[in-house]
Amino acid sequence: MARNLNLSQCISEALHLEMERDPQVLVIGEDVGGQGGVFGATRGLQKKYGSGRVLDTPISESAITGMGVGLALEGYRPVLEIMFVDFIGVCLDQVYNAIAKNHYMSGGKVRMPIVIKTAGGCIGSGAQHSQCLWGLFAHLPGLKVVAPSNPYDAKGLMASAVESDDPVVFIEHKGLLLKRAEDFTFGSDVPAERYTVPIGKANVVREGSDLTLVTLSGTVAPSVTAAEEALKKGISVEVIDLRSVVPLDMDTVAASVKKTGKILVVDEDYLSFGLSAEVVTRLLERKISITSVKRLAVPDVPIPGALSLEQEVVPNERSISAAIAETVGKA
Repeated sequence: MARNLNLSQCISEALHLEMERDPQVLVIGEDVGGQGGVFGATRGLQKKYGSGRVLDTPISESAITGMGVGLALEGYRPVLEIMFVDFIGVCLDQVYNAIAKNHYMSGGKVRMPIVIKTAGGCIGSGAQHSQCLWGLFAHLPGLKVVAPSNPYDAKGLMASAVESDDPVVFIEHKGLLLKRAEDFTFGSDVPAERYTVPIGKANVVREGSDLTLVTLSGTVAPSVTAAEEALKKGISVEVIDLRSVVPLDMDTVAASVKKTGKILVVDEDYLSFGLSAEVVTRLLERKISITSVKRLAVPDVPIPGALSLEQEVVPNERSISAAIAETVGKA
């Protein structure tokens, strides 16, 4: 039976089911035990499975990731919570030189079944607490990168991430974590039983014929709303939720663009050298005919501390609507 749950409840439920299914699954991080995580996504885990499997750590991201590497080498499946994605900079050496590369450097003898669970996205928290950074991790060979947009996908993708033999950076959008279950317009009916959503398979959230809008995570919902407003003006927009950056489902994107001939990529990560350029370039490499291209992402500036200024640089319903009109030539 499906229930109406919010994002953090679904992630917590997924972790409960994975820990019940596999005794090698551990959860490690700051405040993941007694507090249940800063957003409640690890609630009840320590009470059920004990402090040996759900470990509160000191404020040391390097210790968390270093412990994760050692545990993975011994056959465990650690879920490492790094509270905010911005803080992974503190332990980046462990991430890109050990977690991402140990399988390759061991000639396939060593697996790194690690989930780096973290929160990104803008909620008015300033330059050092508001980044998404999935483009950064996608640039590092050896990592899968996941960013769900709704509760249903969050539960299924977390299950897939935990059972993956490859390391996964699982980025939960802070705005979605704070969103009430009843405020999700899609993906809020969540089965109680375990299920998986495949990593690397995009979802066509809304069908359309005039324009393909590609996005993920926190900008899916405002993109759908903007698409519905565009329809009132005679513009039919197909909205694709990528779900993951690595693997990147270009087959779904390409099939849509072959139909519409136009593409708009909306990305809450930075504009230059990022996801939006990658999507467009891969389409061009497939020699798909495109009559109009636009990228809407965060300009190359730190996220402002003032919420009013943040809203000027981060894609939102207003800026997405303007970008839709411009891309189809009706601005």
